[in-house]
Amino acid sequence: MDERDVYMAKEAMQSAMKKGPLRSVLIIGVILVSFLFLHPWVQIGAGERGVVLNFGAVQDKVLNEGLHFRMPIQQTIAIMDVKVQKAVTDAVSGSADLQDVTSSVALNYHVIPDKANVVYQTLGVEFKERIIDPAIQEVMKAVSARYSAEELITKRPAVSEAMRAALTERLLPHNIAVDAVSIVAFSFSKVFTEAIESKQTAEQLALKAKRDLDRIKIEAEQKVTAAKAEAESLRLQRANISSDLIELRKIEANLKAIDKWNGILPQVTGGGAVPFIGVGEIQKR
Repeated sequence: MDERDVYMAKEAMQSAMKKGPLRSVLIIGVILVSFLFLHPWVQIGAGERGVVLNFGAVQDKVLNEGLHFRMPIQQTIAIMDVKVQKAVTDAVSGSADLQDVTSSVALNYHVIPDKANVVYQTLGVEFKERIIDPAIQEVMKAVSARYSAEELITKRPAVSEAMRAALTERLLPHNIAVDAVSIVAFSFSKVFTEAIESKQTAEQLALKAKRDLDRIKIEAEQKVTAAKAEAESLRLQRANISSDLIELRKIEANLKAIDKWNGILPQVTGGGAVPFIGVGEIQKR
C-alpha cells in the first residue's frame, strides 16, 4: 500500500465518523415517528373491556382495565362498556280484563365483562335497539296479560319482579345481565281512568256515610245513657223522700227566715195578730 492509498483510507474513516452520529439521530427519529404513528399500545378505562381483533377477527382474549400493548397493523382493540346502563322503553300492551295499557319501563343492565368479546361479535355495540327494547316490549305484553288493569296498579312490585325474572331469562343467553326493572308509569284509556275515578269517589262517599252513621249511633247511645242516668237519679230521689224529710225541710226553711229577721215587728197588721213563721211548729218539736 503506497502513501496515496493510506491517505484515502484515512479520509474514508474520518468521513464515516462524521456521518455516524447523524445517521443514528435519523434512525432514532424514524423509530420514534413510527412508534407514535403506529400507536402500539392501548389504554382501557374504568368500567370498560378491550376486545382484541386480529385483522378484524375477534379473539378469545379480553383486555381488562389498564395499559396494554398490541401489534401494530395486525391488531386493533374495540372498547366495550361493561358498566351498569339504563334503558327506558315505552310498551303498549293489554291487561287480563282487555284494557289497553301504556307503560314506561326502565331497565338497568350490564354486559358480562368476561363475555364482552362474544357480545361484540354477535350483537355489536348498538345492541340496545336490537335486543333490549324488543325484549322489554315482549315481556311487558306477556306479564300484563296475567293481571287486570287494577292489579297492575295495586300489585306493581309483583309485576316488576315478574318482568325482571322474564327479562333475565331472555337476555342472559345474550350475555347481558339484568340488574333491576322499574315501572316508571302506567296509563290507561280515558274511559277506564274515568271509571276508576268514579269508583274511588263512590268508595270515599260510602266511607264518609259509614263514619257519619257510626257517629250518629255513638251520639244516640250517649244520649240514652245520659237519660237513663238522669231517670235513675230521680227514682233514687223519690225513694228517699219521706214525711220526716219534708218536715225537716220546713224547719230548715223557718230557721233561715228567723235568721234573716231584724227583730222589728210590722207596724200594721191585717187582723191584729203578730205573724211569726213556724213558731208553732218549732214548739211542737
